[in-house]
Parts: sequence; structure tokens; C-alpha cells
Amino acid sequence: MSARTRVVAVVAVTAAFVAGAAVGIAYLQARGGHTGSAVRKGAPPLELPASPALRLYDAGKRKQAETLFSRSHDLADEIGVAFARWPHGTLDTMKSLVASHPGNALADLHLGLAYFWSGRDADAAVSWQRAAKEQPDTPYAVVALDFLHPGVAPGLPPIVVDAPSIAAPARTLLLRGILAWDREHMATARRLIDAAAARAPQDPAVLSAAAVARYSPATPLAPFPKLGPLTGRYPHAAVVRFHLGELLLWTRQVAKGKAQLRLASAGGSVYARAAKQILRLLAANGSK
Repeated sequence: MSARTRVVAVVAVTAAFVAGAAVGIAYLQARGGHTGSAVRKGAPPLELPASPALRLYDAGKRKQAETLFSRSHDLADEIGVAFARWPHGTLDTMKSLVASHPGNALADLHLGLAYFWSGRDADAAVSWQRAAKEQPDTPYAVVALDFLHPGVAPGLPPIVVDAPSIAAPARTLLLRGILAWDREHMATARRLIDAAAARAPQDPAVLSAAAVARYSPATPLAPFPKLGPLTGRYPHAAVVRFHLGELLLWTRQVAKGKAQLRLASAGGSVYARAAKQILRLLAANGSK
């Protein structure tokens, strides 16, 4: 992904954060006082790879989606069929799929969604915790953690780097790590980005990326002990201020995040342009 494309991604994800994640908010409200009793309206979301069947499901055309999902018997499509029939037999089918696919994060994630939409919040949490532990280096683990920790923005905060400015040996490792991060393979991304940081221990962009890669929805504050000292070590590095601001937004520390983004917005770098766009977006949404 190019730096320009990454700026667009950052702004888009920030827009979703400002607007709020409907499912995350619903889960937060459920935890606040309706545990175990609130049956949700409509059908639960599907967290599957993009496909025509998924698009039909998301559009509310569940019968047509079921027809397409039924053409295959791989796990994802079997889950799709079960959810397209919601609520008729969905929960029992998901229990069977989890039993026949032990240790599979995709199955447990969706069992959790079926439980949650049935008003069985405690059972949902157990399934999501299992999904996150079973296959932690998968996007399904990230989604499960998002449902478990709705107090932070959903997904992983994007890592933005101006790649041409980074020395070649570290740049290759860093770009591979960022690609893994984009695909929500957290463990692989950390390993590669840490290796890049070992090759370029004085590069603020690489070190900022290594700090951001410590993030998880379960441990959202983990990057700060690494990013904070970088502001003293590189006081004029927009890349450090940008990522610190982004992470502060991710953890709902909006005023502090905006202050860091303002510091990052000086000049014409990739980081400055991204910071300015996010600040404009926050202002347009009435964020203080």
C-alpha cells in the first residue's frame, strides 16, 4: 500500500471511529446492564471473506445469500448458511461446527456472535476469548478482541511510513510487516517490524512502527511506553507525533490525540498531510 493510500485508510478508519461502531456500542451497553437477557434485533453480522454471498447477506437478502453459500461446504460457507437462516437452528448449527472444527477461531468467533444476538452475553464472551487464544495471528482473533473490548476503536491502527526514506535492509522487513499488519496478522507483523527496528535502531519511522505494532484491542496502552520516549528523542519528527496522536484517538483520548496531531501537521510530509486530514474530519464531526 502506498503512503498516499495509507493516508486515505487512516482517514477512513478514523471516520468509523468518530461515528462509533454499532456492534461495539451495543456490546458495551449490554455489559452495562442487560447481560444475559437482551435479544438483539435483526441478524448478526458475518465476519467472512468478501464474496457475492456476503454482499447479499449484508444487504439483507438472506434467502439469496443462503442459496450462494449452499454451493460450497467449506467452513466459511457453512457458517454463512447457518446465519442466513437466522434464528432458525443457527445456534445449534454453530455449536456443531465448533465441535467439528476444534481450535478454529473463525468458528468460535461466529458462535460468539450467535450467542450474543441470542442475548447470551456471557457465553458470547467465552467463545470470543477462545477465538482470540486459539489463532491469535488471524483477523478473526482481532475481531473477537474488538467485541470483547469495545472501549477502543475497532481494528488495528494503521501504520504509515514514507518508505523511500528508510534504508533498504530495514525497509523490506518493515513493508512486509506492515502488509501483515494490514491483514491483521498481529504476531507476524510484530516479528517482522521488530526485525526491521533491529536493522534501523535510529530511524524514528521504523521505531514508531515497532511501537504501534505493540497494540492489541486487549492491551491498547502497550505502545505508549515506547512511543512516549520517542517524542523526547525525536522532538521534531512528525512520524512520531502522528502515530502517538492516532493511538490516543484509538484509545478515546481525543483531546490529547488532537494536540499531537497538530504538532505532526507542520510541514508537507506524508504524516503532516494525514494529520491535517484527520483534524479536519474531527472538526467536521464536532469533536472537541
